[in-house]
Amino acid sequence: MSLDRRSFLTGSVAASTSAAIFAAGTAHATEETLATKAAAGQRFGVSTYSFFKFGSTDNVPVDKCIELAADMGFDGVELLHIQMDGDSQAYLNQLKRKAFTLGLDLMGLSTHQTFVSPDEAVRKKNIEHTTKCLEIAYQLGIPTIRVNTGRWGTSKNFDDLMANKGIEPRIEGFTDDEGFKWVIDSYQILAKKAEELGIMMGLENHWGLGRTATGVLRVVNEVNSPWLQVTLDTGNFLENMYEQMEALVSRTVLVQAKTYFGGGTWYTLDIDYPKVATLLRKHGYRGYISLEFEGKEDYKIAVPQSLAMLKKAFA
Repeated sequence: MSLDRRSFLTGSVAASTSAAIFAAGTAHATEETLATKAAAGQRFGVSTYSFFKFGSTDNVPVDKCIELAADMGFDGVELLHIQMDGDSQAYLNQLKRKAFTLGLDLMGLSTHQTFVSPDEAVRKKNIEHTTKCLEIAYQLGIPTIRVNTGRWGTSKNFDDLMANKGIEPRIEGFTDDEGFKWVIDSYQILAKKAEELGIMMGLENHWGLGRTATGVLRVVNEVNSPWLQVTLDTGNFLENMYEQMEALVSRTVLVQAKTYFGGGTWYTLDIDYPKVATLLRKHGYRGYISLEFEGKEDYKIAVPQSLAMLKKAFA
């Protein structure tokens, strides 16, 4: 083999190797770039619940919560319905205008209801209430509302319920199957209204029949409507936290992320948010992360601290 031919072949091999290394590096860089863009694209909201304490007479008004959310660097706000000062058109328009001028999405409405009652009049009243909440969301341009199954109501109070980890006895003479039927029948009615208005309902893993992922999915699957999906609350699974979260992710339209700086009121969970972020990405979740601060620390410190922690976890 001549020197020229040997040099040519050696140079060709080197060039091919360099090209392969460059291609591999480019692919890796592309993956890193996509991952960075995905993290940068994650939107974070804050629930006005983060500025609200049950039983307090000094709660922050919703319009002030919207201002705080903008100042603290959030992308959106989830409104707690019981915190609002009414539902007049003038009041709702004021909130909508404020959020828009501050560059924020109104991205969720967190509501309360219960259908776990043998009294048909109680269930009807809760259907009417939830219908009204859907209409409020429509007026505000909010795409999803948080809804509950409700519970038997046999606990003396909420402190008693929490002491029993959200578990309470049934009303005597009735079964869980009957309770689930009341819930499912109610949401089949409400799903029609949600479709009419274009508002997603997200059934939360809350207390009562929705305490477990199995209970939530039983309702969502049997209602079988694209307008009833899941609101995933990271702080409401007291057993097998990550396994239960994963069971719900594919049906989730909003994630509520609990934090407990200063210690929780009823309990404190050590939630591994990098693990939660990985789990959500694994299943293709691309929606909002809505902070629900539930600790005893001053919200002026804890809410920005929570946002920084969540951004780091999802980066």
